[in-house]
Amino acid sequence: MNELRKRLTVVIAVLSVLTLVGYYYSDEIYRLLLGPMLPVMGDKGGYTIDLLEAMANRFRLGIFGAVVVSSPLIIYEALAFFVPALKSKERRWFGWTAIAAGLLFLAGVAFCYAFILEPSAQWLVDQSGETFQLMLRAQSAMTFAMWFLAGFGLAFEVPVVVFYLVYFNVVPYAKLRKNWRVVWVAIVIIASMITPDWNPWSMAALSGAMIALFEASMLIVRLMLRRKIKASAIPDIEHEDEDD
Repeated sequence: MNELRKRLTVVIAVLSVLTLVGYYYSDEIYRLLLGPMLPVMGDKGGYTIDLLEAMANRFRLGIFGAVVVSSPLIIYEALAFFVPALKSKERRWFGWTAIAAGLLFLAGVAFCYAFILEPSAQWLVDQSGETFQLMLRAQSAMTFAMWFLAGFGLAFEVPVVVFYLVYFNVVPYAKLRKNWRVVWVAIVIIASMITPDWNPWSMAALSGAMIALFEASMLIVRLMLRRKIKASAIPDIEHEDEDD
């Protein structure tokens, strides 16, 4: 408990300081966060309808900015909490895992920001057609962007998940490779849950990126853990011989 308390204290302290800084620069964060969407929103966005809403929005922007900036630290502290439970041989992967997880999260955020936000926002705005008059609240636009960016960031952690599923033999490499169709279908389902706008482009882009990451991670795992994969395959072969 002391270890958990210590790491939570570090994370909360850093987030608190960065949130206050983010609150001060909330206007800049808002323009940066919604940058790809601003041309689509035009004069439809930026509305607040409650006296306290503007202040609450500034705090949301500050918190989101703090989480994104400190995401490598948050990932590091989360992983470091489990290090004492690992064997000395397993701890050698900790540093690389923390770096990879942080970079993958930021890569997912960058991918979404560059390729997903604008077409997704445009698709949703187009749904208004000539029937509805869209007056977009700032809170709604922010929530949309934050959800997508965080969702893509987490979705890009596929290689880390695959690596440790195989490393700890939770799911053997051979079974993952054999059931790749099931994995692909599961990825498509997860992508549809992360992108609730029903936009075919965003779902296809996330599914394609996750499938590419899965296949790349399978190749990396095969190269890095070839001895472990070979060793775990021997009992399966012997079991099949006994059945015969």
